[in-house]
Amino acid sequence: MATFAENRKARHDYDILETFDGGLVLLGHEVKSIRSGGAKLAGTYLAFRADELWLVGAHISPYAKAGPLPGYDPTRDRKVLLERRELSSLQGKIKQKGLTLVPLSLYPRGRHIKLSFGLARGRKAADKREKLKKRDIDRELRRGDAER
Repeated sequence: MATFAENRKARHDYDILETFDGGLVLLGHEVKSIRSGGAKLAGTYLAFRADELWLVGAHISPYAKAGPLPGYDPTRDRKVLLERRELSSLQGKIKQKGLTLVPLSLYPRGRHIKLSFGLARGRKAADKREKLKKRDIDRELRRGDAER
C-alpha cells in the first residue's frame, strides 16, 4: 500500500501497542495536495475535544494549482472520523497513565484518504539506544550470513 505521508519518528519514539484507521475531514485542495506529496506528519499528535478526535499540527501545503487561497492555514486542526464506540473506547484507553495517540501515516483507500494512528507508550532514551543497538547487531549477523 502506497502512503502519502509517514511519521517515521513515531515508531522510534514510541512503542505502538495498537493501531487504528480513521477518515479525515479535508478541503478539496488539501486532498489534491496530499496526493501530490504535500503533507507532513512530523511532530503531530491526536487530541480529544468535546468527544471528538482531532489531528493537531499536521502540515498540508496549499495545492500549487489552486491559485491564491486567502486565509488558508496549512497547520489547522483536522477532525478524525471514527465510530462513536471506537471514540469512547479510545478515550478510556488514553486516560491510562503514559498512553497517547500518535499519527503514523496517511494512505489511500479507494478515493478517500485515511489516517493510520496508534495507541502508544513513550520510550525512554535508554530504550531507544537499546533498540538501535539490537538493530545494528541483527544487520551485522545478516551481513555475515550473506558473505558465506
